[in-house]
Amino acid sequence: MPLAEKALISWLRQAARRRNANLVTGIGDDCAAIRLPAGEQALVTTDFSLEGIHFRREWHPPEVVGHRCLTRGLSDIAAMGGKPIAAFLSLALPRSVSQHWVDGFLKGFLALADEFKVSLAGGDTAESPAGILADIVVLGSVPRGRAILRSGARPGDRIYVTGELGGASAALQELFARHKMRPQDFPRHFHPVPRISVGQFLREKRLASAMIDLSDGLSTDLGHICEESGVGAEICAPAIPRAVSRKGGTEVDLRQALHGGDDYELLFVAPRNKTVPRRIARVPVTLIGHVTRRQRVLLMNENGVGSELKPQGWEHFRK
Repeated sequence: MPLAEKALISWLRQAARRRNANLVTGIGDDCAAIRLPAGEQALVTTDFSLEGIHFRREWHPPEVVGHRCLTRGLSDIAAMGGKPIAAFLSLALPRSVSQHWVDGFLKGFLALADEFKVSLAGGDTAESPAGILADIVVLGSVPRGRAILRSGARPGDRIYVTGELGGASAALQELFARHKMRPQDFPRHFHPVPRISVGQFLREKRLASAMIDLSDGLSTDLGHICEESGVGAEICAPAIPRAVSRKGGTEVDLRQALHGGDDYELLFVAPRNKTVPRRIARVPVTLIGHVTRRQRVLLMNENGVGSELKPQGWEHFRK
């Protein structure tokens, strides 16, 4: 059983001592007071991590759940080219959860927060009748008018992706099959890395005209950019960088790279006349296609033959 609410908040306040220069007042008052850098505007994102949907206690150690919870918000900030400043964490916990589990969750959460100099500035706690719910709000900033949106893609722009895709989906498939695995075999599922530095580089160098993080799968998230920009796309199947299992040393299936979610890489488009580095902040960057006028997404095979790519990534409430 976790600590009582007052004791838990006191423990959180002690654990979350790190403050960046933007945090004026954090845990302990009714609201946090945060100072935005001069000439910048706020970025705000929120995400659930729900037991049974986003994680299972028997599969995911508490440190992993905490890490992944914060990653979801940080990845959204990265996709806008922003800098994270503060996080707000609300936890709903059933009585069956041990204090050891809560300690582990916060250890993973705060370790990632420290890595990116993010202050835990507040939140809430409640008792849950069943299952764990972790809700985060992440506040970031970006120079005024410089946020990278989903709506900036234009015909002729080139389509790029960071890192490798499908590793998180492959790990989940193995978990369903075997109900256990070593986290080091698929680190991108258990410890995904938000691409904050890559997003900031793309904004600073004015390279990306549109961007999104790959949380729901390439087919779905590329569809979001196309929909918001009023364009289509063609991507080349052989060019898509696929994750490799450290256990078997083999590439994941193309379907997992196309439709698997939870990779938290960045998908972005850049004008044809822009030179995009092959690596940014030591992260590989791969050209996988181009933007078209016709509003459909085609997947081209090695022979240049295309077939329509439907969004088949993660979508809540879909039957």
